[in-house]
Amino acid sequence: MNDTFHRTEGDINLSDSRKEWYKIIDHAGTAHYLDEDARYFLHQSMSTPCLDVLQSCEGIYITDLTGKRYMDFHGNNVHQVGYRNKYVLDKVKEQMDVLPFSPRRYTNVPAIELAKKLAGLLPGDLNRVLFAPGGTSAIGMALKLARIVTGRYKVISLWDSFHGASIDAIAAGGEQVFRKGMGPLLPGIERIPPPTTYRGILGEDGDHSKYAEYLEYVIEKEGDIGAFIVETIRNTDVQIPGKAYWQKVREICTRHNVLLILDEIPIAFGRTGKMFAFEHYGIEPDMICLGKGLGAGIMPLAAMVTRDEYNVATEVSLGHYTHEKSPLGAAAALAMLEYIENENLLAKVKDDEAFMLQELNALKSKYELIGDIRGIGLLWGIELVKNRLTKEKAIAASEMILYECLKNGLSFKISQGNVLQLSPPLIITRQQLKEAVNIVEAAIAKASALKSK
Repeated sequence: MNDTFHRTEGDINLSDSRKEWYKIIDHAGTAHYLDEDARYFLHQSMSTPCLDVLQSCEGIYITDLTGKRYMDFHGNNVHQVGYRNKYVLDKVKEQMDVLPFSPRRYTNVPAIELAKKLAGLLPGDLNRVLFAPGGTSAIGMALKLARIVTGRYKVISLWDSFHGASIDAIAAGGEQVFRKGMGPLLPGIERIPPPTTYRGILGEDGDHSKYAEYLEYVIEKEGDIGAFIVETIRNTDVQIPGKAYWQKVREICTRHNVLLILDEIPIAFGRTGKMFAFEHYGIEPDMICLGKGLGAGIMPLAAMVTRDEYNVATEVSLGHYTHEKSPLGAAAALAMLEYIENENLLAKVKDDEAFMLQELNALKSKYELIGDIRGIGLLWGIELVKNRLTKEKAIAASEMILYECLKNGLSFKISQGNVLQLSPPLIITRQQLKEAVNIVEAAIAKASALKSK
């Protein structure tokens, strides 16, 4: 087992297990296009070479050139309402026939309506919106606005966080795989330890006071801190802080005039059972960055939303992206939000949460390989360990389980080398959820049997 690669945000595409995966591909067309992809695309970690070649998608499924379907429990977090959602597609097609692009010096009705819709969904005076082609760009706009609002350039973030892949975003992020070899990045970034999942029911007071105290310590020691940028709930390996942590963080940021920037790019729009994850905690951010699912798996679209009082950058181009007010992106986003509301998906996701908690805890009771189960809504992590006492990561077993599940039609990603991260479309049926859990269990049982030999 080649384990020389740094394992953080996703599973490794250069491991021995990935090489074995390619050996079972027995389709000339697939092999040809994988070779073509590797020939013409610039290689990068976690991306090239690719797993398979896709031909189509629908609902919770992605389908490859051979007709094999995978239940997609990853989807790069764009698939809240499923792939090729007819309601969304019809709205986008209607818009495409009228105004597919809007030059940046003009506005358009879909973009205005989407900005108004987001302002209506968010609490308080979070009414000012800027759109961008992707989440990384939304992060960049937030960091720039924070400097203008506060007059301070220093930022605190968390180790192991991910905020995008551009130079400014990786400077703020906490994952080494994106920063290695880059040399000097943005100055003034201070990183602190991330809170882990509170062992209890979300909403109870968790003992995360030390994590919040560390934030205040750095603010007071460092000085000139303008913003704290942080994921409300960490998506990659599913870390869910307690309510007391977030309320303490909000109080600290307010007291020290530090802007609280929440990155909900992968987890907003129902993933946690609320439209926005911060709603679980009874707090309000000063800025929120949204993306991925905002474009409904059809159009690339992201947003940064902030308070009315921070509308103070009229002489600075914070974004000014060519596709900033994309009519097609706005039409897709509006349709996605309407679909969530019309189908009452938030209530469905809360019911699914109870089902997943019961099913996955049952697996934990059966298999010593499972060290922890963490989840909320339809965001779940299964942490695999060699020993529950030492918590040593079961990296080889995790990879074996991933490829066993892929062979049986279930796609997800591994985070931190040993966390199976499960993020299905919110439209998934109970029968499909049960089928996916059964595939995972069969793979864990196989890995556990091999371990015991």
